[in-house]
Amino acid sequence: MIYEGKAITVKTLESGIVELNFDLKGESVNKFNRLTLTELREAVDAIKANNDVKGVVVTSGKDVFIVGADITEFVDNFKLSEEELVAGNLEVNKIFNDFEDLNVPTVVAINGIALGGGFEMCLAADYRVMADSAKVGLPEVKLGIYPGFGGTVRLTRVVGADNAIEWIAAGKDARAEEALKVGAVDAVVAADKLLEASVDLAKRAISGELDYKAKRQPKLEKIKLNAIEQMMSFETAKGFVAGKAGPNYPAPVEAIKTIQKAANHGRDKALEIEAKGFAKLAKTSVAESLIGLFLNDQALKRKAKVHEKIARDVKLSAVLGAGIMGGGIAYQSALKGTPILMKDIREEGIQLGLDEAAKLLVKRLERKRIKPDAMAKALNAIRPTMSYGDFGHVDIVVEAVVENPKVKHAVLAEVEQHVGENTIIASNTSTISINLLAKALKRPENFVGMHFFNPVHMMPLVEVIRGEHSSDEAVATTVAYAQKMGKNPIVVNDCPGFLVNRVLFPYFGGFAKLVSAGVDFVRIDKVMEKFGWPMGPAYLMDVVGIDTGHHGRDVMAEGFPDRMKDDQRSAVDALYEADRLGQKNGKGFYAYETDKRGKPKKVVDDAIAEILAPIVYDKREVTDEDIINWMMIPLCMETVRCLEDGIVETAAEADMGLIYGIGFPPFRGGALRYIDSIGVAEFVALADKYADLGALYHPTEKLREMAKNGQTFFG
Repeated sequence: MIYEGKAITVKTLESGIVELNFDLKGESVNKFNRLTLTELREAVDAIKANNDVKGVVVTSGKDVFIVGADITEFVDNFKLSEEELVAGNLEVNKIFNDFEDLNVPTVVAINGIALGGGFEMCLAADYRVMADSAKVGLPEVKLGIYPGFGGTVRLTRVVGADNAIEWIAAGKDARAEEALKVGAVDAVVAADKLLEASVDLAKRAISGELDYKAKRQPKLEKIKLNAIEQMMSFETAKGFVAGKAGPNYPAPVEAIKTIQKAANHGRDKALEIEAKGFAKLAKTSVAESLIGLFLNDQALKRKAKVHEKIARDVKLSAVLGAGIMGGGIAYQSALKGTPILMKDIREEGIQLGLDEAAKLLVKRLERKRIKPDAMAKALNAIRPTMSYGDFGHVDIVVEAVVENPKVKHAVLAEVEQHVGENTIIASNTSTISINLLAKALKRPENFVGMHFFNPVHMMPLVEVIRGEHSSDEAVATTVAYAQKMGKNPIVVNDCPGFLVNRVLFPYFGGFAKLVSAGVDFVRIDKVMEKFGWPMGPAYLMDVVGIDTGHHGRDVMAEGFPDRMKDDQRSAVDALYEADRLGQKNGKGFYAYETDKRGKPKKVVDDAIAEILAPIVYDKREVTDEDIINWMMIPLCMETVRCLEDGIVETAAEADMGLIYGIGFPPFRGGALRYIDSIGVAEFVALADKYADLGALYHPTEKLREMAKNGQTFFG
């Protein structure tokens, strides 16, 4: 054994070839934490000092190669000054450089996922052999940064500027076939042949059949593009990527700028340029928010694993109520491998549900995201029925009938008679109390809420609502089923609107106040879209449906009359009474025309001014900053209340619910992280400034206490 540590070992294989093996003890994956980097330094030094070493093969003792840097350590590191961050990155790069500069050929055997720093380690080797099942990539832009262990330098010189920009700016990962095609790896083999092929490649380099020094040389030099070629490549890319990424996500364009600055320098100077740009991005609020989201997501996954331990396996599911929503649920379940019964009382409802599922599958086929045999299998896994004949074998039933308590009560009581004693019944209600609905059931312990968001196939969130009688097993099984469907479940406790709609309606309440103050809704939409929302509040209400919003507002007003009840007639009332229901009937705040692709396109309708005129009560001059605050303060305050009331257990879950459920701007991190970014004390002072707008704007006593004590939601 040449070197032995807790994360890395180096041992002799044959013919002077040594194996540098990553196998981080006590962890399920390899990652670059402080321990691993320290040991890599020592291992490289040990290889360098051993004159018997003729070649190095790098392997992994895990199912993955290396998943990247330890993100949890990022949080601490990014608190350092820019100068300290630059020095830290260059110190890591010195390790990678010394590995790259070894006086023997190096081959890396990529057996599984090699992302971020893991792939940067691979790029430092002379040759890369990849298992046909592995993936490689540099996803750092998704965290608001770009590669910092030499990725912008080495990948550009290995695959060319255009390919490197595409990979880095998109944060994409690549399967073996694509990696081989662009030259990111040198060979692809079956996983069981990986070590053998890597050793063979090392032998060929040792014998002189392959010139490893010539293979290495381009990574040490400047990019081989002349000035004109550089200008065409980089300037075109910057314009295209800036248009795609938008102004709120600087990392992709900054990555291109860094590659461009480093283009005419050798490796060492290029790495200095990369380190300085990396440190600059690391100190941005965008990086802080996006890394926070990643950590929140990891926290949700850990919670889901706890549920998995007591969950029952769902082998057959059912959905009650076909149509668009039922068809979407059936599609998602069948696509992810769980057969599902789809029941409706009308033949046309079943046909609508089947058509919806078929349409979604055809779209996947056209985009080459599913093969014909898999599409046929998914369609066959949806079994339409108008009876309860096979419901005795179902593990979970999702009720997705009309949003009416009386109808739901009747359907829930009926289905309970036809399922097994342990079958879980879940209601896809968006606003109605789970405790209220449970009164129709003899076994309320088997009943939960399972709130999907529309459209089901696109929206990642599922709220799993625990009622007062819901058993832990019922909740856990529903969480596991949602995960199996490819969704991100968050467990919340019962209240009107649950988490997402309870928080969304105060946001709409702020919008209603603005319209009643005479502010043009088109202007409001533009301001909030610039703030980072995927669509403004007026457009969002049209998409949701004015009738849905009208009903939801009444439910919320009944549940929280102290702050959500408003006796004044609002814009939503005016549109609802004028039968302007939004996209569903072609007229809401906007009018809708069909574009060339058959999709609804919003246009300004002059008739709306007359409809809204009677609900303008008190014209005010407001700034764009006022518009943001009128809308964001009530949303953030209600999120705080949900956390304080125990509707959601953690700040991480609250923020992820808003990111996944209503498209809260990810670069702002969620409502509670947004408060942290302003400062809790500063946010309380800001809310007090708008206190005359009503109780939705009034800070809670706990929040005032947090402000006084200098506390944050994410310490």
